[in-house]
Amino acid sequence: MALRSFLEIAKDSDFPIQNLPFGVFQPKQDRPRVGVAIGDLVFDLSALEELGHFQSPEFQGRKVFSEESLNSFLALGRPAWRKTREILQHLLAADAPILRDDPIIRRRVFHAQKDVVMKLPARIGNYTDFYSSYHHAHNVGTMLRGPENALMPNWKWLPVAYHGRASSVVISGTGVRRPSGQVKPPDASEPIFGASKSLDYELEMAFLIGSGNSLGEPVPIGNATDHIFGLVLMNDWSARDIQAWEYQPLGPFLAKNFCTSISPWVVTLEALEPFRKPLPRQDPEPLPYLRAKNDFTFDIQLEAQLQTSSMKTPHVITRTNFQNLYWSIAQQLAHHTVNGCNLEPGDLLASGTISGSTEESRGCMLELTWRGANPLKLPNGETRKWLEDGDTLTITGWCQGDGYRIGFGDVGGRVVSAV
Repeated sequence: MALRSFLEIAKDSDFPIQNLPFGVFQPKQDRPRVGVAIGDLVFDLSALEELGHFQSPEFQGRKVFSEESLNSFLALGRPAWRKTREILQHLLAADAPILRDDPIIRRRVFHAQKDVVMKLPARIGNYTDFYSSYHHAHNVGTMLRGPENALMPNWKWLPVAYHGRASSVVISGTGVRRPSGQVKPPDASEPIFGASKSLDYELEMAFLIGSGNSLGEPVPIGNATDHIFGLVLMNDWSARDIQAWEYQPLGPFLAKNFCTSISPWVVTLEALEPFRKPLPRQDPEPLPYLRAKNDFTFDIQLEAQLQTSSMKTPHVITRTNFQNLYWSIAQQLAHHTVNGCNLEPGDLLASGTISGSTEESRGCMLELTWRGANPLKLPNGETRKWLEDGDTLTITGWCQGDGYRIGFGDVGGRVVSAV
């Protein structure tokens, strides 16, 4: 029998009892704390903590849910994460009377999502962005070097990445200020300074590190998922004209670090388990430290929607899937730590743009418009080579189950003009 809650939850809700993603919320005129999404409500874990529901040995006698981030909870590790999920599903089950039959406690522990403000789920100490979609890498490489040299020689041997800027990671809904910087027009002999004219989105996902590893101690790939708490949606906003001038020889800098948006709810690996798929065969076979006996990916459907200031409703411009990533999250983590790099609770590791093999599955404007050569045609007659001021870009993601869906909510941002 399918797990059911005593709460009335719409069939198309992103947040059924099978999901229970974690986030940090702030009720009006109150402090931020940890909660879980269920239907259109937030389940207040700090209130449950005060009521004595998290006293088993997995919590090590610590109160972690009244804090303003998930970091302390993340540090407890998978036994505590699983125990929390077990407790919550028991309390929310259709046949559980503890909350169902007590309206006073229900008023204390449930908040309407529409009445709270969502915060960043974690204090992000470090942020790394990978480049793990074959089709994205091949498309970009084709634009720059031609199809015969599209992939760099190392791309199929290791998960390429760069170190991003954690301080400019923002929560969904935050306005995106158009960045300024140096650009070099093709017909100019020297660069000029000004606002970016080639602002782009990148449809990505990212995972939060739970328990970290000590400096100098790599995480074996077989243990990688012990350190991964869950996934969020991400938009790696990019200024392509700034990037084109600055990226050689050390890669992205100001073109990327002005803003990165993430969704507020973190969907756990336990919630995603029914949607696990085998990782497709990799050729050439990775080096031993990147090989896992049963490595995996997830069947997560992803969309990007664009709404200009003159459009009444958003228009889907990208449909893709998490399975389009060549490198797995386990491989990304194992590679990140193979040199002894220490990851810490709350660190954010992103996938890179997730593009598929079809035109509609391209995960950024750079690919959709082929570097601006083929403008995107919108239903109201407008066209776009790049994002313009007033445009809102929203990314959604979900896994479709039998009679339920595991959703991530969304991550969105509206472009505002440069200072």
